[in-house]
Amino acid sequence: MFPNVLEVARALIKERVRAGETVIDATMGNGNDTLFLAQLVQESGRVIAFDIQPLAMEKTKERLVREGVADRVEMRLVSHEEIQSLQERVGAIMFNLGYLPGGDKEITTQAASTIRAIESGLRLLRPGGIMTVMIYWGHSAGQVEKDAVESFCQTLSQMDYLVLKYQYINQQNQAPFLLAVERRGE
Repeated sequence: MFPNVLEVARALIKERVRAGETVIDATMGNGNDTLFLAQLVQESGRVIAFDIQPLAMEKTKERLVREGVADRVEMRLVSHEEIQSLQERVGAIMFNLGYLPGGDKEITTQAASTIRAIESGLRLLRPGGIMTVMIYWGHSAGQVEKDAVESFCQTLSQMDYLVLKYQYINQQNQAPFLLAVERRGE
């Protein structure tokens, strides 16, 4: 069987991230990607994780403490737009768009703030670094965000970035898909 979209995202990141690097989880959620990234960068690395919901931070912190990697993660209870405040180069950035699984489905990522976060994140990626954007669009704001993110990614210069879309095209109910952006160079 083909790997699911999340497995592909993680495989692409695993190929590129080095132990000791700084990486970003732009949408902390329940902490699955935060944990994945913390384990990947190992003890000498650092994860900066963003979310606007206290519930997301609480669930993620519990998971990180349980797994013994909480000291590698800096959690920020702010919008992913605040990636713009960072200055350092990063090896990877992960986004999961949509709403917090198990949370309030009315609180979702929004097209405008997501585009600003992606733009800021792309400036931080080191050459050879990667950004993955999981697009869950089966909710009220999802179609608008999906269209905006795809349109934005199509405008990225092929001299600077490679953009991959991984999607099952025969699935029902607006199946999630992956956009992966690699910064060219080195």
